[in-house]
Amino acid sequence: MTEKFSSLTVLMVSDLARSQTFYREVLGFNVNDWWTERGGLHGVALKLFQAADPADVKPNKSPAGGGYAVDVQVYTNTWAQLDALYEEFTSKGAVISVEPVIYADGGPWKEFVIEDPDGYHFAFGGTDGK
Repeated sequence: MTEKFSSLTVLMVSDLARSQTFYREVLGFNVNDWWTERGGLHGVALKLFQAADPADVKPNKSPAGGGYAVDVQVYTNTWAQLDALYEEFTSKGAVISVEPVIYADGGPWKEFVIEDPDGYHFAFGGTDGK
C-alpha cells in the first residue's frame, strides 16, 4: 500500500484579514477560510491562524553569524519562473527583503526574499533547470 502525505506551514498572524488580503492580492495565492496555496510552486500551502496576542507572532530571527532569516522556502523550476515571480510581486507592492542574488554553490542557486505584513520571510529560489 502506498501512502500519500502532504504538509503545510502554519503561521500565526496578527491580523488574519490583512494577511489573507496580502497573500491573495500581492502573492497571487488562492485563499479560503482554512488555508492559502498557489499552484505551480511545488505544492506551497499555508495555514494562517489569528494570534490571540501579537506577541505570539514569531518569525525566525536572522542567524547570529549574519545573513537573513527565512520562514518559508519556495522552490522554482527555472530562473525564468523565478524572475517572473519577482516581477509579479514587485509590481503588486511586495516588500523585497533580499534582491535577487546568485550563489555559485548549489547549482548555481538564485533567490530573492519577500516579507509579509507580520515579518515572515519567504525565499523564492532554485537552480536554472531550463
